[in-house]
Amino acid sequence: MAIIHVAAECFPIAKVGGLADVVGALPKYQNQNNQKAEVIMPFYNLPFLHNHKFTTLYEEELPLNGKKYFFTIKQLKKDIGFPIYLVDIPELLYTDYVYSQNDTLRFLAFQIATLKWITTWETQPEVVHVHDHHTGLIPFMMTQCYQFDSLKMIPTVFTIHNAQYQGWFSHDNIEWIPKFDFSKVGLLDWDGTINPMAAAIKCAWAVTTVSPSYMEELKLKANGLEQLLQHETAKCSGILNGIDTEIWNPETDSYLKKNYKKTSWTTGKRANKNWLCENYDLDKERPLIAFIGRFVEDKGCDLFAELFSNYLSEVELSVIVLGSGNPKIESELTQLNTAFKGKYHYVSGYNEALSHIIYAGADFLLMPSRVEPCGLNQMYSLRYGTIPIVNRVGGLKDTIIDYDKPNGFGIVMEEVSLTSIETAIDRSLQLFQNQLVVKQIRNQIMKIDHSWLASAKKYQQLYKKLKK
Repeated sequence: MAIIHVAAECFPIAKVGGLADVVGALPKYQNQNNQKAEVIMPFYNLPFLHNHKFTTLYEEELPLNGKKYFFTIKQLKKDIGFPIYLVDIPELLYTDYVYSQNDTLRFLAFQIATLKWITTWETQPEVVHVHDHHTGLIPFMMTQCYQFDSLKMIPTVFTIHNAQYQGWFSHDNIEWIPKFDFSKVGLLDWDGTINPMAAAIKCAWAVTTVSPSYMEELKLKANGLEQLLQHETAKCSGILNGIDTEIWNPETDSYLKKNYKKTSWTTGKRANKNWLCENYDLDKERPLIAFIGRFVEDKGCDLFAELFSNYLSEVELSVIVLGSGNPKIESELTQLNTAFKGKYHYVSGYNEALSHIIYAGADFLLMPSRVEPCGLNQMYSLRYGTIPIVNRVGGLKDTIIDYDKPNGFGIVMEEVSLTSIETAIDRSLQLFQNQLVVKQIRNQIMKIDHSWLASAKKYQQLYKKLKK
């Protein structure tokens, strides 16, 4: 089956969050399962794209907002497990960032250019799979815009990675969308604005989220889309994300200071922990708790400054934090570097290599998320033998069982508050004192299979159902 994925991010080309990891892995595993999966994304002004070569496949003009934008379709020559095509609109997309505060015109142009190119294909895709609001208008345009009438019978799948961001824009800009029967404008509208995510939920043939629990949570809390998801529930399902076990493999990971196997991990994990502690002035003998991610309230990061100030004053513990986001949170966490030198270190920004070493070297990974559609970090930590501390929500609920439960292996809290996180950390410290149990848990979690193979098969079943 021929599948084309359309997304704003794709690892290793452009990554802001988990969306990139999914789009960079799912097509690869689909191809390994005898499908033909490809990806279309924007051409940004980013380092990966400076360092690789491309073939130009298509050139065209795009009339939009009273202007004509010249665009090309480029294909990456490097083999990354699937063909990847990039839409190059220099005036709109060739930026040194993926997202900004004003992306409506940028991503609308990307979607229109993508569809204009697909209409020229001799053999059209059997499924168009679009991801998040940045591509959410594609199902509408394929079924309603006169220009793309030849695509209206191609099934579309829309995956919600994060429902908090929906791509809203004013009806004043309705003329940016290619011509359609205006009696159908209600398909674009939700609560008085054009809402690309709502439009995709209405117009796509199937809607998925990145974990079963997240789909059920969205029907109760989805930033205004609850009733719509309840109404469209017949075509909605949750398919848990996987991880790329070729990239995330402690036995072969080139970023690690020492590799290790799931059957023999003691010296490997110790070597990576030692490196972290030596480089960031932390005590090697204390339990090491890590956080990796974006600083937004959904991740519980707004509690970190008070949490660590209270905790590190009294407890023998090492903490390493890697991430960026909310400037206030960044400033607060930076100040703690001086106050708790020797117990705590914050590294600002995104660092792929360091994140791998942290997954390998930490004893526990902290994820006190209020919202977590799927979560990949907890799966990475399991793969590297690091015990996750999580809130029971979304994909975390679907992947982590508390170690006090039968066959359990993680530390699970029931809410996000200072008290609940402190209690969870207390439990991790108690667990750390019993290294026999820690060893048993690590042996267990490193054998858990969260590869994309199972998820890719579920998507294949969904596609086949739509083609019947």
